[in-house]
Amino acid sequence: MFDELSSKLTDTLRRLARRGVLTEEAVTEGLREIRRILLEADVSFDLTREFLERVKAKAVGITALKSVRPGDQLVKVVYEELVVLLGEKQASIAFASVPPTVVLLVGLQGSGKTTTAGKLAKRLKMEQKAPFLVAADVYRPAAVDQLVTVAEQVEVGVHAEPGEQDVVGIVRRGLEAASKARARTVIVDTAGRLQIDDAMMQELGRLKEAVSPHEILLVADGMTGQDAVRIASGFHEALGITGVILTKMDGDARGGAALSIYGVTQAPIKYLGVGEKMDALEPFIPERLAGRILQQGDVLSLIEKAQAAVDDKEAERLAKKVKSKKGLDLEDFLRAMRQMQKMGPLKNVLGMLPGMNPAMLKQANVSEDRLKHIEAIILSMTPKERSDPTVLNGSRRARIAKGSGRSVQEVNRLMSQFKQMRKFMKGAGKFGGGGGQMPFGAGFPG
Repeated sequence: MFDELSSKLTDTLRRLARRGVLTEEAVTEGLREIRRILLEADVSFDLTREFLERVKAKAVGITALKSVRPGDQLVKVVYEELVVLLGEKQASIAFASVPPTVVLLVGLQGSGKTTTAGKLAKRLKMEQKAPFLVAADVYRPAAVDQLVTVAEQVEVGVHAEPGEQDVVGIVRRGLEAASKARARTVIVDTAGRLQIDDAMMQELGRLKEAVSPHEILLVADGMTGQDAVRIASGFHEALGITGVILTKMDGDARGGAALSIYGVTQAPIKYLGVGEKMDALEPFIPERLAGRILQQGDVLSLIEKAQAAVDDKEAERLAKKVKSKKGLDLEDFLRAMRQMQKMGPLKNVLGMLPGMNPAMLKQANVSEDRLKHIEAIILSMTPKERSDPTVLNGSRRARIAKGSGRSVQEVNRLMSQFKQMRKFMKGAGKFGGGGGQMPFGAGFPG
């Protein structure tokens, strides 16, 4: 996410930060480069101009400061203005004082509304908001069936009437079903079109008038850049959207839509879709995203992901095992790896670490397939081999390689790296309290 924008913007600011004295000429030159980077990232021209005017106004006083490094101060100014550009503060769903809260999902075809409905339901379920889905897309073939399947995946209630065409009637009956199910949040998956048209907007207008939704969230494809901004403007003028969910952000290296939508519509981005799995929906927090763009990391989000993924009892057990005489075995390692995988793609997790830029991630050659290969190798071992890796002689390793579909060299490399990791963790466990965190954080050889 934002790899290209992040890399170019950070490089430019680093060059400016290296200068002992930041002259007005240097600031102007740097802002000219930032302007080019933002426009290449598909950020709105008007918003880019306003952004740079605000940065320049604050940067004028920086050149006269003696007590701090001017370059570092300029980075701080750019960070603060990025936060403003992204919406200043987190905008969560506004829940009704008397449930259920009705959330209308709108958008064009192909933006990912139905999948997003499931992702949002899963997130709200984790937040104890008792979600319920209503299938109101009566035009796209199999849309109703898809939402029913999604509801089964995330284990929430759903109201669907296959073959029925009265959208307002379906949603009204869906709200009645949700009330009977004691749902606290109702998510309505509406029909999309290939482009904005009067018929779609009139139907959505009738639906809005009939059910008075508390939230109207536009689901927009983040990879479409300025098209997403144009679509958001059209929906906002017609319906008065209360927020935006940007999808497919894991494939967006530019970030123009995220940086432009709030400034153009004043409708806050509430969530980002960052993957295909049902848990790949992140709350949109401007301060944290600005930090990630400037490669300052997002440690708070990383901690939250870890807290959601890690089983406390299992972590405590692993911590004790690290400090024990025997140390971790391959069964423990497999469990730690699986907990780590619950946090999402490893590349995304590493990207939240401060100073981790896209180039470093590429050099690290982070591969999800590699993790699957490791799992296959360990699962091809007997319980005794996992608990006592010292018994792995040549013939056993050949059998494991054949059983896992990997080479003997890969098995040997894994065992060598596991041995190094165990030695390192055992040493770390002897010093202070850090050992308790090690099984989770250092669970990946190589």
